[in-house]
Amino acid sequence: MSINDSESRERLIECAKKEFLEKGFAKASLRQIAAEAGLTTGAVYFFFKDKNGLFGAVVENTLTRITKVISEHFQEDIETELADYVHTENDHADFADDIVDALYADYDSTMILLKKAQGSEYENVIENITQMLNVTYTAIAEKYAQIMPEKKINWYILHWMCHVQINAFVHLLEHERDHGKAKKKIRPVMELLITSWIDYVLTDDYED
Repeated sequence: MSINDSESRERLIECAKKEFLEKGFAKASLRQIAAEAGLTTGAVYFFFKDKNGLFGAVVENTLTRITKVISEHFQEDIETELADYVHTENDHADFADDIVDALYADYDSTMILLKKAQGSEYENVIENITQMLNVTYTAIAEKYAQIMPEKKINWYILHWMCHVQINAFVHLLEHERDHGKAKKKIRPVMELLITSWIDYVLTDDYED
């Protein structure tokens, strides 16, 4: 790819970001994007093959950042010797900060991914991340259950907590644009989620 090709590709991505943010995937116009970039629609197909490919170029790095932070954190949780774990206030603050950093590194792309993807190959991204959490939380809960055989796993609460955690960060993005303020606001929310998980996912009297 020549320097000119690289510049043209980047112009298309920047113009696509504006178009997708304003109109969403379904209503965005490739013709408008190309015109804003000073190129033809043929350039879009040359660089990205189709509309989904262009959308992916806008959001894929953001999705990679988010899933990397989540997977690395929960891998640590799975490998932790749970019998030795004692929750202390804000012991997940670093994780909350890392998630906020990933979400706000490219705020517009994150909002496009989470709120403007309907009709694209990424439209189920929130459900996919929720399922990712559900798999991990299941593994952690089952480890807890092994060392606390008197407890039962409340599968409904576990799954519900996955949705609540994702929604907490989506709500943060929708209502707080400032990166620094977002970090401060999410910490007590994360603390509430962690303590609720510990108190309600494993219970004495759950009946399926």
